[in-house]
Amino acid sequence: MAHSYVMLVVHIVFSTKGRVPFIGAAHRDRLYDYMGGIIRNERGILLEIGGMPDHVHLLARLRASVSLSEMLRLIKGRSSHWMNGLPDLGYRFEWQDGYAAFSVSESRIEAVRKYIQTQEQHHARRTFQEELVTLLRKHRMEFDERDLLD
Repeated sequence: MAHSYVMLVVHIVFSTKGRVPFIGAAHRDRLYDYMGGIIRNERGILLEIGGMPDHVHLLARLRASVSLSEMLRLIKGRSSHWMNGLPDLGYRFEWQDGYAAFSVSESRIEAVRKYIQTQEQHHARRTFQEELVTLLRKHRMEFDERDLLD
């Protein structure tokens, strides 16, 4: 085969440092736009973004030439730097060290989009940690619940 064909769609979830509700309504939309710009700058496509004041969900198509860990380093590093440069922020913004990432098949993209769009409804019934544990179990990932806190 003369060419490489790659379709990487990933659902990525990570929280603010200590799960502090840093993502307020005053900055949320601009932060989400900025994060989308980081992905576009790496020639990826942000399909959906959403979350709550203490965490974010991204659904993105990523290029195979940029590793997932590198993409997360760029997204988290650049977006926290941008947030901390806002004159009206009033606190030091930080993301948690880790993240969760799940591959998404083409047939499930719309379902994951809707899941991300309805975060407020999910979190009326469960905490971020409960949501994360559910996602990790659904994807049959091994984890230690003690490692979910930072």
